[in-house]
Amino acid sequence: MNETRQLKKRIGEFRTATNLLKNGFRRMQMIFWRRGVIRLLIFTIVITVTFFAIGLYHVYFDRTNLPDIETLTRFEFPAVGHVYDANGQPLIEIAREYRRNIKYEEIPPIVRDAIIATEDKNFFTHNGVDYSVIPRVLSKVRIGSLVPGITKLRRENAVNSQTLFPHGGSTITQQLVRCHFLKGMTVFQNMTDQENSNQLRQGMHLSRALSYIIDSRNINRMVRKIEEIRLSLWVENKMQECFGSKRRAKEEILARYASLIYMGNGQYGFAAAAEYYFGRPIGTFTADDADKAAILAGIAKAPSNYAPSAKNNERVLRRRNQSLALMAANGFISLDRMKDAEKRPIQVSVRLKNKVLLGPAVIGNVLQDLKELPADLGIEGLRHGRIQIYSTVDVRVQKIVNEALEHGLDLYEKRHPKIKGLIQGSAVVLRNRDASILAETGGRQFYQGRSNSYNDFNRVTNSLRQPGSAMKPIVYLAAFQQGRFDLDTLVPDKPISVPDKGYQNTKWISNYDGRFKGMIPLRKALAESRNATAIWITEEIGIESILWTAQNLGVRTHLHPYAATALGASEMNLLELANAYRTMASGIFAKPYVIRKIVRDSGEVAVNNEHSEQLPVAVGLYAISLIQEGLRGIVRMPTGTAHALDSGGFPIPVMGKTGTTNYFRDALFVGSTYGPEGITIAVRVGFDDNRSLGPKETGGRVALPVFKEIMLRIYRERLAGPVPAFPDQMEQNINNYLKHEPVERGLLTEKGISEING
Repeated sequence: MNETRQLKKRIGEFRTATNLLKNGFRRMQMIFWRRGVIRLLIFTIVITVTFFAIGLYHVYFDRTNLPDIETLTRFEFPAVGHVYDANGQPLIEIAREYRRNIKYEEIPPIVRDAIIATEDKNFFTHNGVDYSVIPRVLSKVRIGSLVPGITKLRRENAVNSQTLFPHGGSTITQQLVRCHFLKGMTVFQNMTDQENSNQLRQGMHLSRALSYIIDSRNINRMVRKIEEIRLSLWVENKMQECFGSKRRAKEEILARYASLIYMGNGQYGFAAAAEYYFGRPIGTFTADDADKAAILAGIAKAPSNYAPSAKNNERVLRRRNQSLALMAANGFISLDRMKDAEKRPIQVSVRLKNKVLLGPAVIGNVLQDLKELPADLGIEGLRHGRIQIYSTVDVRVQKIVNEALEHGLDLYEKRHPKIKGLIQGSAVVLRNRDASILAETGGRQFYQGRSNSYNDFNRVTNSLRQPGSAMKPIVYLAAFQQGRFDLDTLVPDKPISVPDKGYQNTKWISNYDGRFKGMIPLRKALAESRNATAIWITEEIGIESILWTAQNLGVRTHLHPYAATALGASEMNLLELANAYRTMASGIFAKPYVIRKIVRDSGEVAVNNEHSEQLPVAVGLYAISLIQEGLRGIVRMPTGTAHALDSGGFPIPVMGKTGTTNYFRDALFVGSTYGPEGITIAVRVGFDDNRSLGPKETGGRVALPVFKEIMLRIYRERLAGPVPAFPDQMEQNINNYLKHEPVERGLLTEKGISEING
């Protein structure tokens, strides 16, 4: 029994000792746990206070690594570059960011009120940061987003989850800072939204450390928000220093905000948005447009959600009504006006982005010319709105040229319905006195299913094609220049050959009608476009003389030193050919140009081509007068290739020449009214693949009707001044010739020639 009692006693003592040991261990665990919690709490408090102190110092005292405030005070934000016609009508708007800069005084009161009520009701009283909204912003904080894993879970499972640093509460100044100075600022490049795609300018190691306990997406927002607050305070202070008073500084900040903020669909600023969404200049908005002002003010928060569109209509309506309610609550509009505006449907008039350009070839020429200028006056200057281009083109003339070319091509397609939509053409109109381009079309407005664009192939300047018989006046002018020939000189129209294929063979030259007329007056050979006579004259005066004459008329393309060049075998572009005829019509040497002047955004005229010095042509004026009379004869003489104009009762006195290339590949007509006050028009029709237009599709049949319509409408609508008359003596000389023109006898045909030559 005693042993049993002793055993039980020992067991009890052991249990007591064990319990004491367990309790001691538990006490030690509790002590260590409490100490750990306290230490962790102290560590957290220290870290929080440290971060807070660093943040406060950075925001209120750190003024290092600041951006250039002058980029804001100068108010020189990228805007829209325009190319205008000769009368100030816009041909095209070019911009990287479609923006209309607007001054405070130009913002209608109803729009200003809508912006302030919707975005920042205390705008005119705070110093860049509105501390009164901080409680509202903090109420949106969700601590669950602190840890990356929890954040990920929340994104996957919660539809309306909020992040640690929610959007909202930003003042107008903060939004201005964000879109002007902090656009694209981020710490972690590969973990952010598309809008935050660029690396932060300065590394922040502390932010890297924080990323282990806070989601990197929120680190970016925190850093951006701190920098945003710092710069907002600095901007407000600097703007006050610059403009002298807080009120004026606020007005300037609001103007810059209204010019810079993104408004959806590629539009920047309220002025651009008003034109885009409502088709109205913002300056026309009145108090009755409270609904439209509210829509504009509501877009800035989230353009993708609130920019007017068919799919966003309900959201836009709710957002507009919220803005209207805020305007009423802040006393900017009455309750009655608010209710009236809320009843109005959302009506927008979105401007078409891809509208058909009236003169795409002209725009292409302008942009090409800008490439040769310094960068600030070049394409980048235009795209940023730092320069405006005033061209020589008249949109009214351009419209005529476009329509006339389409009419002419339609007529051709009616004769050849199987190739409808494949035929192409080009035309250009020059002013005689200075070679300024009044209109230019490098192709059909619609071709192969789409509209012509300014970067498409321009058949006026980029297409090198044979001029055909349109080259012959240059040959005759070279002959007149030598003084050995005049219009009444008898010249042979007889069989003649030229070397062919590397001088290994001989090619006999034929005329279009297959006949030869023997000795004929030179004016007749020119009017009837006799090939054999042109080759004979070339051999008499030398091909070098012709090349020199062409160069002095403005042809810059290399012409081959072969006799066949006299018949238009060497290629050139249509603009060069038109300018050569313009020079012959005016006696003035000038280089074609399309840019009249370039004006900087400051108003300074940086380039002015309006009064460029014009030089007399190197070819003698007497020779010029002879070729003018000869070209006039082509129209007036019954056998002239352009007599269809005169015989058809065309009321405008013109001179000109047809051109038809081998195998009827191209049909041309180039013609002018007389003297420096006249105009010159060149038309070419042909296929891009160089196929034949078809038998009898000559310049007189295909291109001449286009020329005729353009010339007639330009003068009928009084777009080129009074019609200049040819000198009386010139007309009298042609009349005298027509009275005594000899009757043609004994004409040789090509068949007879072949018999003579065996």
